[in-house]
Amino acid sequence: MLSRIAPSMLSRARRVADAPRAAASLRHAAAASLRRASRRFGAAPRLAVAERSARYAELSSDDVAAFRTMTSSVLEGAEACRPYNVDWMSKWEGRARVVLRPASTAEVSAILKYCDARRLAVVPQGGKTGLVGGSVPVHDEVVLSLARMDRIEAFDADTGVATMEAGVVLGDLDAFLRERGFVAPLDLGASGTCTVGGNLATNAGGVRFVRYGSLRGSCVGVEFVKADGTVVDCASVPLRKDNTGYALPQLLIGSEGTLGVITRLALAAPPRPSAVSVAWLACDDFDGVRGALALARRHLAEVLSAIEFVDGNALRAVLDRERDLDDPLAGGAARFRVLVECAGSDGAHDGAKLERFLEAAFDDGCVSDGVLAPSATKAERLWRLREGVSDSMTAAGFVYKYDVSLPHAHLYRLVDECRDRLAAAGFPDGEEINVAGYGHVGDANLHLNVCDFFGYREPLRAALEPWVFERVAALGGSVSAEHGVGQCKTDYLHLNKPPPALALMAELKRAMDPNLILNPYKVLPPALLDEP
Repeated sequence: MLSRIAPSMLSRARRVADAPRAAASLRHAAAASLRRASRRFGAAPRLAVAERSARYAELSSDDVAAFRTMTSSVLEGAEACRPYNVDWMSKWEGRARVVLRPASTAEVSAILKYCDARRLAVVPQGGKTGLVGGSVPVHDEVVLSLARMDRIEAFDADTGVATMEAGVVLGDLDAFLRERGFVAPLDLGASGTCTVGGNLATNAGGVRFVRYGSLRGSCVGVEFVKADGTVVDCASVPLRKDNTGYALPQLLIGSEGTLGVITRLALAAPPRPSAVSVAWLACDDFDGVRGALALARRHLAEVLSAIEFVDGNALRAVLDRERDLDDPLAGGAARFRVLVECAGSDGAHDGAKLERFLEAAFDDGCVSDGVLAPSATKAERLWRLREGVSDSMTAAGFVYKYDVSLPHAHLYRLVDECRDRLAAAGFPDGEEINVAGYGHVGDANLHLNVCDFFGYREPLRAALEPWVFERVAALGGSVSAEHGVGQCKTDYLHLNKPPPALALMAELKRAMDPNLILNPYKVLPPALLDEP
């Protein structure tokens, strides 16, 4: 049983985390009906992509034969390549005819050297869990999968630095570190699939950004291969302090495979907390969410490890899909839920800090109700209410996912304005679409999701884009908070980067990859690179 913590509830019996089954059944029936309608309207078309550039050569049988001399794992044919061609949301699908799966940096080097000489475009690929089509081909590029390069090579218990290949799955890294009393400095809902090389290439954030910061700050070394096959090893001496010259690894972090292929990396892992507490709170409005964040920072300080929010629409999407879950605070009028996690080394000390935070939050009025998880199992169920949103929205129809950052004062304003705009365009929220807002409130990262229960419809897309990106920029935000630019946001890069910055980015690209073979059509608009 979850422990109720709202003072207003102390005088009556605690409610178990069970929503009324009748209401749940109605939700499930409605969701199933809408999903059937979505199938009736047909599958979503693949989204528009940039035209194929004539600068790139066509793959030949001789090329495939050459690749077989460089690596033992070569996949050919439409069926074999299809899993590597389609992104996980089925929005983008390339036409790669060959997938190469090297097992070492030397193999990556040989492949890139050959592709650069032949002008064959290459797409580096990790776990393929991004939202912007950055890791799938746009046309017929050669796919370079790092999946076989999955060894954790070394761990230094004195510094907490782990050195590994780029294909290591994030969840496997965390399990390795757990056995040694450490924790991965990144935690994502896709940790069972995403790879550390891809995480680094997109500078992933995650739910514990408020505690550990972005992956950029935890990386102490990168080995990468340039487009011409040159290996640049800045990972073999992974020092936490090294001020010798330019910080080349930082150039690769967040570059999305356009400047080089990350093959090895070194990450500094913090000690694993021995005491973890999770609270699930209700806030009547978003001002309450902001108030809870301010008080959490003040009272929890160094033990605050995560603070996440979901709105009512996001929560309902999870409950419609996850039959074994219920909201322990169901029945109230509060529009938002906030998950607060504390992690430290002294449970009594951390518990006292959490108690003071909760007292302050109730006294302030920003929190109206809440529960504490009395066990790790209950805490995991609360986390599922937050981490299940993305998959639940995707399962319900064709979904537009916007990963943006905004000043806290405008964070949820975008969601409200989006609902109003779509309603005016003939798409009322709750009938044909679900507009949901959730995300990492601690670092002002909003995930705005718009799910169309009836599948892809161009009028809805036109009502959303480019308005969402332009509105984010107008409100002082970034069109990409943690998932990168990919092929989805190249046309909107100018909203956050002035012309001199874009020009310098193009210069760096040309310097690192003169023939522009690495992950073409991504990040920088093709016109900026004088694509034919």
